[in-house]
Amino acid sequence: MRIVHLPLLLCLLTTFCLAQSAVARERLLWLVRDLPPFTILEGPAKGQGVIDQLLPQLIEQMPEYEHSIVRVNRARGIQMLQDSSFTCDPTLLWTPEREKYVRFSTPSLAVMSSGLVVRRQDQALLAPFLDDQHVDLQRLLAQTRLKLGIVAERSYSAQVDQVLRQLPDSAFSRHYGNDATANLLQMQQLGRLQLVLGYWPEVRYLIQQQGGSLEDYRFYPISGVNRYQYLHVGCSNTPLGREAIAHIDQLLPELRRGPLPELYAHWLDPELRGDYLEQVRHAFEHGLTGLR
Repeated sequence: MRIVHLPLLLCLLTTFCLAQSAVARERLLWLVRDLPPFTILEGPAKGQGVIDQLLPQLIEQMPEYEHSIVRVNRARGIQMLQDSSFTCDPTLLWTPEREKYVRFSTPSLAVMSSGLVVRRQDQALLAPFLDDQHVDLQRLLAQTRLKLGIVAERSYSAQVDQVLRQLPDSAFSRHYGNDATANLLQMQQLGRLQLVLGYWPEVRYLIQQQGGSLEDYRFYPISGVNRYQYLHVGCSNTPLGREAIAHIDQLLPELRRGPLPELYAHWLDPELRGDYLEQVRHAFEHGLTGLR
């Protein structure tokens, strides 16, 4: 009769259990793209974005999954969220269309809304369409032949998306790819575009990365659009995705009370930081009303 020593048996059982546990864990794919100031995948500020610092905290507190980070452009990311794969995106805006196939977390961060970016030499083109330094985007594009540069499949908030849907396709210059916003700004610099739709903290970072001067650009908020909007974690609307969001929702309140707002405020114009932090604190203390 063969005798197996108890310590050896325990070691074998432990190894087997660990192996079984590893096999049993589902793989969660995190979708990221170069999206300053949230995710910065290249350059001197690599890894210093707001979500760059949030994502490791989420991963650390979700040991029930195997985690992989996958770089995709926005169009590909949307396709993957629509598939049945176990996929999550930490930088999603809520829209009615996305809610059909994405399970959204509670808001993770309030961010400044998108607006119109023009070069200073072209700002006179906007003068007839401004009211209190807010641009009537629909009237501007309906009454001129100017083209608006946008990133394909990107949401610029439910409010802005609704404005864009009312305009003919000829009003847009859509760009695909990993560096779509940066490429649109280069096209603008070369005179191929006069208007780019974007988020000022992102655009400001990209202009500086390209060696441009911020003094050569102007940013105009869009009339009728909330000043702030919410960022969410969004997962594919499958049983695994819904399960992951339930766990993420338990983690976000503590993270929102932590350094996340301050990390984002760092990327704003200095004169906006104090007001942003006060507005966001008030919004989260009063049930997240008034922002989406």
